[in-house]
Amino acid sequence: MAALPEQMTAIDMEDPGGPGVLQPVTRSVPEPAAGEVLVQVAAAGVNRPDIVQRKGFYPPPPGAPSIPGLEIAGTVVALGEGVDDAVMGQQVCALVAGGGYAEYCVAPVVQCLPVPEGLSLQEAAALPETLFTVWHNLFERAYAREGETALVHGGTSGIGSMAIMLGKLFGLTIIVTCGSDEKCDAAKEIGAAHAINYKSQDFVEEVKRITDGAGVEIVIDMVAGDYVARNLQCLKEDGRHVTIAVQGGLEATINMAQVMSRRLTLTGSTLRARSAEFKGLLADEIEKTAWPYVIDGKLRPVMDQSFPLVDAAAAHERMEAGAHIGKIILVT
Repeated sequence: MAALPEQMTAIDMEDPGGPGVLQPVTRSVPEPAAGEVLVQVAAAGVNRPDIVQRKGFYPPPPGAPSIPGLEIAGTVVALGEGVDDAVMGQQVCALVAGGGYAEYCVAPVVQCLPVPEGLSLQEAAALPETLFTVWHNLFERAYAREGETALVHGGTSGIGSMAIMLGKLFGLTIIVTCGSDEKCDAAKEIGAAHAINYKSQDFVEEVKRITDGAGVEIVIDMVAGDYVARNLQCLKEDGRHVTIAVQGGLEATINMAQVMSRRLTLTGSTLRARSAEFKGLLADEIEKTAWPYVIDGKLRPVMDQSFPLVDAAAAHERMEAGAHIGKIILVT
């Protein structure tokens, strides 16, 4: 293994703001702590939380770097104390708490997954954030079971497309909402059973029509705000509502008598601040249950567009424009 450089190029910002605040900077190559590996990054995923962080509303958790980026793929080039020597030189993808927009990034080894043959490093970088998020919220918090139906907002986003694909693999019927007929068509091509254009259709009424008035067992909500009360109207009795983002507002007004009488469950989660131990357990479960589908080629991320690392601002502009379908990637 060649000697590591002392400095690297990364993307960071001095102050919050628009995409233009993201600038290439020179930073020291980080050193892996105990239980960590240093990854030479080939590609990093761009996610909605990166935009929220750039705007100043989602600071990194204690100990995480200010550099954005929550998922990476590349080659392990250094090991922290206690990490098995066999990991050196492996190609991995990893969920990280920050630091992904850089040429090198440290990751807890328990949050790394091996990149199988046939999966490109760009594709690998597009998997961890969405796969960990969807698996935890759809299957662990919403207790999704074969034969159930879920309503997922943002059907062609990274989260939405992953929910469609995982749902299809595990016997769920997935209904999505999208912002255009073109995106609805794309969502159905990915595997959604139904796609609702929320700009021209009332998704509550459409869900009732699609399910013959029965409703769905699960709603995966990344909007919050006034969507929550409407989402609850889409649920069957004993339905489960999981909030994973608050793009439409932090507060919601709901009828609690409806929650009680219909025995609805409202929950939610964020992953970034959870412990490495928790994320490691989640990674282990994913490796046993979902990763075999990645290995045999049945699960692949929907890819939108890649940008050079130094053009991170352009990548954020594309995501905020809302025209993307699938994952946006930065390539070092």
